[in-house]
Amino acid sequence: MARVCQLTGKVPVGGNKVSHSNIKTKRRFLPNLQTKRFFLAEEDKWVTLKVSTEAIRTINKRGLYNVVKELRARGEHI
Repeated sequence: MARVCQLTGKVPVGGNKVSHSNIKTKRRFLPNLQTKRFFLAEEDKWVTLKVSTEAIRTINKRGLYNVVKELRARGEHI
């Protein structure tokens, strides 16, 4: 699977690793993705999402049902 957050759309970005002697080599900054199971009480089932830690905080704040409703409106299969 791709390293993409299902909720926020975060993807790896490129940059430089800089050594002590200031030599720059290419590297990738990966998003902090977690595969997490959430219990969707309204539908009485478990939902598995691949989300960033920022998205987990968003789910805690806005509620899982609202987030899942928005994802389905976008066309995500959940």
